[in-house]
Amino acid sequence: MNDYFSAGDWVVILLYLGAMIALGVWFGRDQRSTRDYFLGSRDTPWWAIGFSIIATETSALTIIGVPAIAFGGNLMFIQMIIGYVIARVILAVVMVPRYLRGEIYSPYQLLEERLGVAPRRLAGGLFLFLETLSAGVRVYVACIPVRLLLGETVCSLGGLVDPILGAILLFVVLSLIYTYLGGMKAVIWTDAVQFALFFGGGLYVLGYVPTLIDGGWAGAMEAARAAGKLEWLNTAFSFGMPFNLWMGLLGGTVMVMSSHGAEQLIVQRVLACRTVAEGRKALILSAALIFPLMLIFLLVGVLLWAFYQAHPMQIPLPESRPGIKATDFVFPIFMLTEVPHVLKGFLIVAILAAAMSSISSALSALSSVSTMDFVRPLVPRMTEATLLAWSKRSTVLWGAALVGVAWLTREVQFVLNAAFSLRGLASGALLGGMILALFVRGIGGRAVITGMLVSVATMNLLYWPANIPALRGWWLATFGGEVFWPWFTLIGTLVTLGVAALARAFGSERRPD
Repeated sequence: MNDYFSAGDWVVILLYLGAMIALGVWFGRDQRSTRDYFLGSRDTPWWAIGFSIIATETSALTIIGVPAIAFGGNLMFIQMIIGYVIARVILAVVMVPRYLRGEIYSPYQLLEERLGVAPRRLAGGLFLFLETLSAGVRVYVACIPVRLLLGETVCSLGGLVDPILGAILLFVVLSLIYTYLGGMKAVIWTDAVQFALFFGGGLYVLGYVPTLIDGGWAGAMEAARAAGKLEWLNTAFSFGMPFNLWMGLLGGTVMVMSSHGAEQLIVQRVLACRTVAEGRKALILSAALIFPLMLIFLLVGVLLWAFYQAHPMQIPLPESRPGIKATDFVFPIFMLTEVPHVLKGFLIVAILAAAMSSISSALSALSSVSTMDFVRPLVPRMTEATLLAWSKRSTVLWGAALVGVAWLTREVQFVLNAAFSLRGLASGALLGGMILALFVRGIGGRAVITGMLVSVATMNLLYWPANIPALRGWWLATFGGEVFWPWFTLIGTLVTLGVAALARAFGSERRPD
C-alpha cells in the first residue's frame, strides 16, 4: 500500500469505485434494445450530456499533462482552446440538425445515405483503428503516474503482475464493468459525476496552493510574471512548436470539428439527445466549460512552479521515459506529499475519474460502430435481443484490445504527443469525408474513398519518419523540422478534399445532385 495514504484516503477511493459500478448496475436494469444500450434511450438531460462531452475529452493525460505544460513553460496552450470553443459553436449550428433529423447510431450512416455502403465502412473502419490506438495510448500514459499514486503493491495486484500491467487492468476492467452493465446511459451519468470530481479538484488546488506560498496568490503571480510563466499569446505563424494563435484558430478549430463532429466518441453523445435544441445546448455547454477548465489546470501548473521555487520536492522527479516527461509527475507528487488526507483521496479520485471516463467512452463508441455499422448490416435478420447480447460481448472484446494496445505502447517513444498525433492520422480523412458527403453535390463514393485513403497515407508519411529514431535525423535535415500535432487534422482534411476533387474531375463517376 502507498505510505502517503491514510485509511480515509482509501475509503474515498473505494467508495468512488463502488459507486461507479453501482451506477452501471442501476442503469442496466431496463435495457431491452441497442437503442437503450448505445443511445441511452434518448431520454438523458442535455446538461448531463454536456458534462459527459467534457469528461470524455478530458483524460488523465490532460489532468496531469496540462499543469505540466505550464510548470515547464507558460500559458500558451490556452490559444488552442480558442479553437476548441469556435468548433463547438460551428457544429452546434451546422451539424446537430443533420445528426438528429432521424435516429442514427453513428455519423457514418450519413455517408451511406449519400455515397453508398463502401464509404460508411471505410470511415467506420478508420475510426475503429484510430480510437483503439489512441485510447490504448491514453490508458498507458495514465497508468505511469497512477503507479506512483497508488503504489507498487496495489498496481501489481499484490505482486501478481507487472505494476504497469496491473494499473492497465485496473482501469480497463473497472471501466468495462459499468459500461457493460449500464451502456450509454451509465457512461453519460458516470461521466457527469467524474466531470464534477476533476473540475472541483482543479478548483480546490487552485485555492489551496496559494495558502502554502509566501505572499499568497499575488506573490505567486508576481513571481510567475517575472519568469515569463504568464505569457499566453504568440502571433508568429509556425507549423512546429511552440503553440501559437494560428494553431488554435485554424488547427484547433478543425481538429475539434473532426473529434466532435466526425468521430463517434463525441458524436454518440449528441445522438443521445432528445431534440436538435437539446443537442445544441449540450455542445454549447461544453464550449462554455472547456475554456475555464483548461485555464484552471494551466494556472495550477503555474502555482505549482511558484510553490516549488521555495519548497523542495519530497519525492524527486523521476527521469523522463517513453510515454511521459519528468514534469508530468509534478502534479501527482504534489497530491501525494502536500495535500491533507481525505482531500488527497478526492484528488486521486479526480485522476481516476478522468482516466475511467475516457476509457468507458472509448469502449461504448467502439462497440457501437462495430455492431451498428458492421454487424447489423451484415446480419440484418438478427433479433434485437441477439444484437444487444452481441453489443455487450463486443464491449468486452474492445476492452481486451485496449489492454493489449496499452501494454504494447510501453515501448513507443514520444507517447504523450503520439496520443494526439495518432488521432490526426485519420481524423482529417473522417472530417473531409463527412464534408464531401453532406455539403458537396454530385460527388461519388469512389472519389471520396480515394481522397480519404490518400489523406491517411499522406499523414502517416508526415508523422512516422519524424518520430522513428532511425529516420528522424534524415527527416529534420531534409525538411527542416516536424509538423506539430495541432495541424494534422487540417492538413488531412485539405488532402481529402483536394484529392477527391481531382478524382471527381478526372474520373467518370458522377452522382446526381
